[in-house]
Parts: sequence; C-alpha cells; structure tokens
Amino acid sequence: MTAPALQSKPPTTMNALWRGALGRCPRCGRGPLLHRYLKIVGQCSVCGEAYGHFRADDAPPWLTILLVGHLTAPVFLLIEENFELSTTLELAILLPLIIGLTLALLPRCKGAILAVMWVTKAEGTEPG
Repeated sequence: MTAPALQSKPPTTMNALWRGALGRCPRCGRGPLLHRYLKIVGQCSVCGEAYGHFRADDAPPWLTILLVGHLTAPVFLLIEENFELSTTLELAILLPLIIGLTLALLPRCKGAILAVMWVTKAEGTEPG
C-alpha cells in the first residue's frame, strides 16, 4: 500500500484503537508505536506519521490499574469464598497474577491511549 492511499482513507476509530493496543501505528498498522517497553517512537518507520509530540501522562497507568483491579477482584473473591487458604498462599497466587497483568497490560493501554489521542487529535501538547 502506498503513502497516498494511506492518506486518502484513514482508519476507523476502532481499527486505530486496536492497532494502538497491539503496539502498532494507528494510521498504517505496520510500524511500531512503542520501543523499549513504553517509549514512544518519534515517527512511524513505515508511513512517517509523527508521534513524538504525544503526551499520554497518567492515563495509561490509570487505565491499567482499572483493568487489573476489575480482572483480579473476582479471582480474589472466588479464592476467599471457596477456599480456606493461608494469607501467604493467597499472596503467592495473587501477587504474581497482579504483577504479570500489570506488566502485560501497561504497554497495551499506553498504545490504546496514544491511538485515541491520535484519532481525536488531542496531542497533549501545551502552548508555548
């Protein structure tokens, strides 16, 4: 696909969001959006779209905490209601789950937030 074809037909919001969550450029879906885990690329290596000026700030950690909390709370409640485990064993189960989910979801949440910012043109830059 050539660059003019990319410019003539922008992706849908859902498509851009999905691409961002996968860590890909929301515009073309082929170039990486992040490098070194959470660092935003200056521009897409495939289509040239600039991303270095986007500032996601606290939105990705907030979204990650929200998702991890909603995913692990039912697990915690199921363990509490159905099993009589020691606190040490509960922590041995829940802490790796929480840490693993957090580390796995944080870059996906950042990519999704950056894609939403790209679609809505809310770049997060401040005047001056």
